[in-house]
Amino acid sequence: MAHAAPASGIRARPAPTRVPDVFSERTHRAAEWTTAVGLGLVYGYWVAANNRAGGPITGWNLLLGFVSAFAVAVLWLGVHAVAPRLRRELHAALWAVFAGCAFGFMYSETGASVLRSTGWALAVAASTFAALFFRFYTREDVDGNRIR
Repeated sequence: MAHAAPASGIRARPAPTRVPDVFSERTHRAAEWTTAVGLGLVYGYWVAANNRAGGPITGWNLLLGFVSAFAVAVLWLGVHAVAPRLRRELHAALWAVFAGCAFGFMYSETGASVLRSTGWALAVAASTFAALFFRFYTREDVDGNRIR
């Protein structure tokens, strides 16, 4: 059997195709804010529920929940705005720090010791870093440009 001979000359690489964006910039902005608010409210409720440990709902418990919700929403928006501009290592590290700190604070509200909360937060941060670094590493070219 004969095999086809390679074509002579330099073969041009096909240009990457970009997936069309069907949503407007306004829709993307609204989805970003909605995601931040929704994530913050779920997180705030979870922190408040961990803090009260099945006891009665108090004003301080509600305040803790709303302050936690606001803080996580603002931090999520900040990380979401800054992280894509960073190289893949720092990009993954920033999300890992966010996830580790958020989990560590939420876990500490259960009454666990500081060492146990820190240990679990480090475990969550390390696994988040590993997963996101792999994701970013496999989706960037040699120069660090994201393949879209």
